[in-house]
Amino acid sequence: MQIAISGNIGAGKTELTKLLSKHYGYRAVFGPSEENPYLNSFYEEMRRWSFNMIVHSLYANIKQLSELNATGESFIRDRSLYDDACIFAPNLHDMGLLTTRDLDTYTRLFELTYSLLPKPDLLIYVRGDVPTLIRHIQRRGREYESRIRLDYLTNLNNRYENWAANYDGKMLVVDTDELDFVENREDLGAVINKIDAIFNSLFGNED
Repeated sequence: MQIAISGNIGAGKTELTKLLSKHYGYRAVFGPSEENPYLNSFYEEMRRWSFNMIVHSLYANIKQLSELNATGESFIRDRSLYDDACIFAPNLHDMGLLTTRDLDTYTRLFELTYSLLPKPDLLIYVRGDVPTLIRHIQRRGREYESRIRLDYLTNLNNRYENWAANYDGKMLVVDTDELDFVENREDLGAVINKIDAIFNSLFGNED
């Protein structure tokens, strides 16, 4: 069983990954352990290093997912490949930090490599309006996130909504404007009940 959790900055992906991992006994995965060697250069000169950064991120993610799938172990992964390829890379392009040629090359590379891996059995999209995301960001108190611009969060949110509306796999949408699964056990239970219903529909007829 492979579950991937997607969502904007501050949506609650990491918290939900930990909570569901504890409940189901699945391995919690938080992205590649290998540090991206282009990250510091990217923040110093974004346009120059954006392509290098996202290509290395794709490589590291594909490597991690290949190794995980080879084990046959059930896992829940904070973020999916879709987050980079369908949300963040196009957003870099819109911001003028990634050329059209580089985006096209990256997209073709993503489509080729991702086609070689199984899709998640379930993708959980954690949705939240910008005010909710800001409250979550403030609650966890990461200093570097305090500088995130409102328009940046809004643009990412719009991309997530468009992507989710056209996703062709099994998806559960968790609305954090309505459910606080971190602070409210009943809300977490509601999310788990929805996941259990999906599991039953997927595997209920197996012997």
